[in-house]
Amino acid sequence: MPIYEVGMILNPNLEPQKLQLEKDIILKALEKHGAEVKEVDEWGNRRLAYPIEKDTEGYYVFYKVEMPGAEVKPLERELLVRDNVRRVMIVRDRPEWRTKKA
Repeated sequence: MPIYEVGMILNPNLEPQKLQLEKDIILKALEKHGAEVKEVDEWGNRRLAYPIEKDTEGYYVFYKVEMPGAEVKPLERELLVRDNVRRVMIVRDRPEWRTKKA
């Protein structure tokens, strides 16, 4: 199965309990669509290039998952329905595109 990176920007104004609840719901959605989570990378609140819903910051979370390609679009649709999810971007991980360190 191919490996994907699921990048999300969440509402930056969430309380810690609501943020954890939102991340748990996202993990359940990933599992529901057959994704096996390999790695989670949380960047926390970062400044946005442009305001989204009048917020100048967003809470960034990235998941590296292994999942069937047919489940990408349904997963993206399900995540975008969430009120606290501002943006979703799912990209197939291609090792040949990575830069090589000298």
